[in-house]
Amino acid sequence: MKLHLYSNENSRNKSNVKSQLPFSEACEKNKTPILNVLQKHITKQKTVLEVGSGSGQHAVFFAEQFRDLVWQSSDILENLYSLNLRIEESRLPNLPNAMAINVDNAVWSKDKYELIFTANSLHIMSEKSVKNFFVGIPRVLKNSGLVLIYGPFRYKGKFTTESNAEFDNWLKARNSNSGIRSFELINTLAQEAGLVLVEDNDMPANNQLLVYAKTN
Repeated sequence: MKLHLYSNENSRNKSNVKSQLPFSEACEKNKTPILNVLQKHITKQKTVLEVGSGSGQHAVFFAEQFRDLVWQSSDILENLYSLNLRIEESRLPNLPNAMAINVDNAVWSKDKYELIFTANSLHIMSEKSVKNFFVGIPRVLKNSGLVLIYGPFRYKGKFTTESNAEFDNWLKARNSNSGIRSFELINTLAQEAGLVLVEDNDMPANNQLLVYAKTN
């Protein structure tokens, strides 16, 4: 009888944890298309730093797919509690607790990584923070490492679709510092960080997945 009661209590606790977890429908829809690109580039690497892990859905999904890769997630300090709830609930040995990273800070981590991944973050950051993101990359990316950036972009000043233009208006109405970034700006910042563009992948829902390689 005690064992039965204990089991019910565990079930209630798990249910309570799941009810506290943020959920992104976009993450569920884009994780498999992103995986298809990651599988081309993640071969023998052992470490990745995800910047701006949000709900943690990507971190859990990709850590499940790449069991030999340590997936280090991160976000700003105030988002860590719910992010780590999801990570701890997954119990994946290659998915350590998330760490606090603010891209505007000079020091992100004492460690260096073979891969840096970020999804749907650059249009949320201010342009200043986007620039600081690229300033910080060389400090944490190993030589010959890769940077993979998922999200919507403008090309030559134009949105790829009307829906992206509407999304940009929505972002700016919510926060005037946010907005869909220019690919040309991103590419210039990447070059200044010692990165060269390897691929610009068209993705579902009018997004792109940019792949950069560190040149030294």
